[in-house]
Amino acid sequence: MNCCQRNRAFLWTEAVLLALSAFFAFALIGYRTLALVLLFTALVVAAFRLLKALGAERPAVARTLERLLVILLSVGVGFFIVAEAHVVHSARSDDDPDAPYLLVLGAGVNGTVPSLSMLNRLEAAKAYLEEYRDATVIVSGGQGAGEDITEAECMRLWLEESGIEPDRIIKEEKSSSTQENIRFALDIIAERGGDPRGRLAIVSSEYHLYRAKLIAEKLGAEPYGVAARTTYVVLRMNYFIREAFAVAFIWTFG
Repeated sequence: MNCCQRNRAFLWTEAVLLALSAFFAFALIGYRTLALVLLFTALVVAAFRLLKALGAERPAVARTLERLLVILLSVGVGFFIVAEAHVVHSARSDDDPDAPYLLVLGAGVNGTVPSLSMLNRLEAAKAYLEEYRDATVIVSGGQGAGEDITEAECMRLWLEESGIEPDRIIKEEKSSSTQENIRFALDIIAERGGDPRGRLAIVSSEYHLYRAKLIAEKLGAEPYGVAARTTYVVLRMNYFIREAFAVAFIWTFG
């Protein structure tokens, strides 16, 4: 491949990566992680191209910088793969998740309508509650931007309309993060005379279960995952990638 062909291949590669990044960032909702990964890939490709150009004038400096870049990328990718392996391994319902309390982690609400992620979680919660008739469900989540009601209220309404008895549903409406979802739910269990260190079934999207259970364990509970399957394959892939970064962050900073 001559110089002109290499330049053309580089420009086409950059154009495709940047176009796909812009598409996922601006044309679709919820695919920001894929957009950032594509943008980062374009920057890495450009960095190697610049180092190759630098090598024509300062080969020793270019080789050193290229080795450093390769080392940093290798460490980062290795850490990501380890985190992703944990996320994927936990992306399923645990065997026999029977527990006195079922916690449904919040997701977005579009006005008063459950988002797709919330709907996936509610369907998993409904199936669980129909199987384990003695379980009480805690629906957890406050009110965020673009939400006309709290996430907990939205989930309560959906579950009642789906035939779940109102006296089995408890709302937790103050939380704004997964850690608060779980911590406030454990407080409710304790206030009701339950054991906050006992078995707790947690409904969340499959990609989110590892982190949710990790947080619950740190807070003293004995968590059992109930996986809600994300509907769209590409969206699922986006969230699995995002979750690996979130897990790596927790491992690094606690």
